[in-house]
Amino acid sequence: MKKILVLGSGGQIGSELTMRLREVYGGANVVATDLNPERLTKSIQETGPTGKVDACQAQQIAEVVDKYNIDTIYNLVAILSATAEKNPMLGWNVGMGALINCLEISREKKCALFTPSSIGAFGPSTPLDGTPQDTIQRPQTIYGVTKVTGELLSDYYFKRFGVDTRSVRFPGLISYVTPPGGGTTDYAVDIYYAAVKGEDFVCPLKKGTLLDMMYMPDALNAAINIMEADASKLIHRNSFNVTAMHFDPEEIYSEVKKHYPNFKMTYEVEPIKQSIADSWPNWMDDSCARKEWGFKPEYDLPKMTKDMIEKLKIKFGK
Repeated sequence: MKKILVLGSGGQIGSELTMRLREVYGGANVVATDLNPERLTKSIQETGPTGKVDACQAQQIAEVVDKYNIDTIYNLVAILSATAEKNPMLGWNVGMGALINCLEISREKKCALFTPSSIGAFGPSTPLDGTPQDTIQRPQTIYGVTKVTGELLSDYYFKRFGVDTRSVRFPGLISYVTPPGGGTTDYAVDIYYAAVKGEDFVCPLKKGTLLDMMYMPDALNAAINIMEADASKLIHRNSFNVTAMHFDPEEIYSEVKKHYPNFKMTYEVEPIKQSIADSWPNWMDDSCARKEWGFKPEYDLPKMTKDMIEKLKIKFGK
């Protein structure tokens, strides 16, 4: 049975991935940590070991790895795209500090390492439609720069030191559990919150802005399945394109209106988010992930919308 350390368990992905990992591997075998432990959900606190870890401090990670005999690390520490643009050095220092520490500790202590990459690793010179697995990557955000650097460093540690590094490039992630945290694609989460609460929605991206998206359950499965994949079948490692759907604001708005006919959306474009979105792919080709380790999403836009609304109604007592 694996012994897993999750860094950043209080974040949007971490809060759900931690619980999913505990379902698969058992609560005692998944250690949940965060720089701010008060961010950890009640469920996380009650179902397994937790702790405070600053991932930019290597010794803190190493102590937890030794204490719990960790063999697999999920490094989910990052400052998201739009937030990082407001403080680029913070974005770099957090993203790179955590990554280097995880790579070195994984090398020293023989751990496998998952560090998610992102659609943000691409840029405007990348083919925007059907973005290939292997293509030019020249991002124009500090978030994207850290993700490309992370992919290269992870591949280096695999080839140079044999560290079992693996990763996926997540598109925009949509979830009902944890509120958005400053990402460019977060409007696709906010719109559901507004609809269920009976509020109008102001979209920060302009009409026609097409972006890749994925419902969180599919993202969680991808993060687990890539680490369980047969290494002998992996041609790529860091990182695999994965996606489930792509849409623009009008399409998701139309889908939400099927459930809330009186729901209203207007536009108030945020320049930073719009410029970031314009530099990202419309949709990625994830055929390598499907071929090499059997990636297959379950949710499309209608199915996700139905589930999001049902779950948010319960969450808000509607």
